[in-house]
Amino acid sequence: MSQPEVQITGRIGGITQGYDLHAEWDGAALHGRIGGRFEGKDIHLTVQGERVHGRIGGHFDGFDASGDLSPTRVEVRLGGRIEGDDVELTLDGSQIHGRFSGRIMGKDVRLQTSGASLAGRIGGVVDGKDAEISFGTAPALLAALCAVCAYKALEDQQAQSSSAASSSPST
Repeated sequence: MSQPEVQITGRIGGITQGYDLHAEWDGAALHGRIGGRFEGKDIHLTVQGERVHGRIGGHFDGFDASGDLSPTRVEVRLGGRIEGDDVELTLDGSQIHGRFSGRIMGKDVRLQTSGASLAGRIGGVVDGKDAEISFGTAPALLAALCAVCAYKALEDQQAQSSSAASSSPST
């Protein structure tokens, strides 16, 4: 008998410049959507033992996720070996803390769990984004990994939008 699906839902970023997260977790696979119908990415992750792998987005406009997901630690690579970002998170009591995208150019991850939800910030006070996620009975670190994936998808989309705006000819 399969485990009932658990909803993982929430928001990364603000009301006007953020992404929603809607996903289902069945105990082995997570499937859902980051962002909206037109501007966003599908998320597909599979967990086997303490290994996690999958894809966020499509074949051309997306990134892979691969690494380790234990009850107390996440070590995952988002993207490729050259054009990618490391995610390292630790669950310490009700605190989830770590780094996304390296020591120098990366962002801090500071999340607080409370029951079946987590809230906090990815990035700094000025350039970071708030995160609020409900995860039911899914692992807290899986929800935190989803939050970081949503953060990366949102940052990638915002970078594309700003580069398209700066490269368009002025009239």
